[in-house]
Amino acid sequence: MTSNPPLISWFKDLTIADVPLVGGKNASLGEMYRELSSKGVVVPNGFAITAYAYRCLLAANPESTAKLNSLLEELDIHDMDVLASSGKAIRQLIKDMEFPHDLTAAIKDAYAVLSAEYEGAESGTDVAVRSSATAEDLPNASFAGQQETFLNIHGASELLHACRRCFASLYTNRAIVYRVENGFDHSLVALSIGVQKMVRSDQAASGVMFSIDTETACDATVLITGAYGLGENVVQGAVNPDEWLVHKQLLRDGYEPIVQRNVGAKKIKMVYALDAAAPVRNVVVPKSERVKLCLDDADVLALARMAVAIEDHYSAKAGCRRPMDIEWAKDGPTGKLFVVQARPETVHSQRSVTKIVTHSLVGNDVAPSDVLTRGAPVGDAIGSGTAKILRSASQLAEFKPGDVLVTGMTDPDWVPVMKLASGIVTARGGRTCHAAIISREMGIPCIVGTGDALTAIPNGTSVTVCCTGSSYAGAVLSGIKASSTREVDIGALPALPSTATQVMVNLASPSLALASAFLPVAGVGLAREEFIIANHIRVHPLALIGFPHNKAGADPDTADAVAALLGSRYADCPEAFSSTSWPKALGSLPLLSTRARLSSASPTLSRTSTRASSAACSTSRSRRTRCLASAARRGTTTRATARRLSWSALLSPSCATSWASQTSRS
Repeated sequence: MTSNPPLISWFKDLTIADVPLVGGKNASLGEMYRELSSKGVVVPNGFAITAYAYRCLLAANPESTAKLNSLLEELDIHDMDVLASSGKAIRQLIKDMEFPHDLTAAIKDAYAVLSAEYEGAESGTDVAVRSSATAEDLPNASFAGQQETFLNIHGASELLHACRRCFASLYTNRAIVYRVENGFDHSLVALSIGVQKMVRSDQAASGVMFSIDTETACDATVLITGAYGLGENVVQGAVNPDEWLVHKQLLRDGYEPIVQRNVGAKKIKMVYALDAAAPVRNVVVPKSERVKLCLDDADVLALARMAVAIEDHYSAKAGCRRPMDIEWAKDGPTGKLFVVQARPETVHSQRSVTKIVTHSLVGNDVAPSDVLTRGAPVGDAIGSGTAKILRSASQLAEFKPGDVLVTGMTDPDWVPVMKLASGIVTARGGRTCHAAIISREMGIPCIVGTGDALTAIPNGTSVTVCCTGSSYAGAVLSGIKASSTREVDIGALPALPSTATQVMVNLASPSLALASAFLPVAGVGLAREEFIIANHIRVHPLALIGFPHNKAGADPDTADAVAALLGSRYADCPEAFSSTSWPKALGSLPLLSTRARLSSASPTLSRTSTRASSAACSTSRSRRTRCLASAARRGTTTRATARRLSWSALLSPSCATSWASQTSRS
């Protein structure tokens, strides 16, 4: 006689083979909890309420289940009003279902055991309640953001209430549409629930990381994003997060290769609240904290090592490369780092690396004055249409196919209209937020984190969303701009002949390095150091001398641009821009670390030689600093001086190494 599956399964008893029982998310958590703790991947303990438990819930409420199926049969996903009303009715049916007694008892008992492990059974520990559909997180399907997550849940009664809402979220509007469009039978998809000990990242930071570059599909790096507080703001795109890029192979070789750091705005953070009905809330982040990275380098490297370990593990099990999409959290009280989710990356990992598709603006009708706003480009396409500003879900019916969606951040319920858009622009969010993930999956040009999209873009006007090009990538342009698309299959090209001189590429912009990695060349032949530094600083050192004292005599736009690049940390600190301290200001900006850059150029370079290189240039740096300081005091930093002290003179390799070294330490 075959026994029924369990209602509850602990992470320690689950593996990735248990997707039919507990869904992709919970199966992955169990796999990592069992197999990767010895490799430094730490997963908070928890248990799964199985898909069998969900089916028991439906079986115990036959009348409600019959009504649910009837509503699904009559549903037209292309009618936004019908979709909204039917989806709401289905979710309410599930929320009102009576839990079987044995399911209620099993959930309460498991929660008591988990509470005893962390804080004692009487108080009831804080947990996260997350959905895990049995068809989600597969290598070729993305159910990202379709079901609900509930954070900071305390007590057995609140846990049961959250479980009802989580089961109901199997039928969010976006989940219904996705299953219909991708051929998933509603009746064959069940929902498991993960109940996991909370990480107190509300007192620290959290975010998302990918073991593949999300824009170029280059798998040589780990992309990490993070912000203060609980991670939902990063996932949903409510904040513009910090970003780091870490080189994987050099990390394996023992270096500390953080090749890029970008400071995000991080204006709000999600923290615990005392109200059981609303257990989390957003608060404003002080300006003094916004300008700082939310993680130090040691944490970034530790997270990158976890990402590499997770990718290596799943790649070995799959027998092929398996890039991963991972959510992480840092615990404030202990300072420990945890992985709270991991799923296969489903967009770029499916892309052909031999086909190069390039989009470009054509003609001469584009000017800097056409730029309405800028943000982070997602993908490399170009789209044009009528700008439609949507501030709430009540406006969804106003959206027409071919419009450009402009909003603060994309609500996951808006996926049905996102697929109709010729472009998407958000005021908030980073490259790993929901809007970015969905637009990549749909191949729609998207620009996130503009800050002012809702005010800078006139509603109802024609605009072009440009995600490519050296000058206008990430820009929303006024008017319809002509563009062209070209596709080249480098796999079909004849092999390059063998030559004594290797065929290599010259890179003027470091940002093109990952995109160029797929070209059939032997590597980078030339990457000028002053271009690399200029790409990150984006301001000439002479513009910093005496700033902001010389602001009055400067062009107002230039002065404002310099101030914006430097950030608010120096806005009220004039002494930071004295002629003798500007190298310190430069050192705080997000440059490549010395070790990462030198290691990339020469993987065999020893740490000793790296330190020696930095030390050897101190005399050169001091001499140039004194020269510039003396010129500034004499008031002789004229255009002629600027020409003589150009980038090539100011930034010799040794001097550049020193400045990068300062950045690495800052």
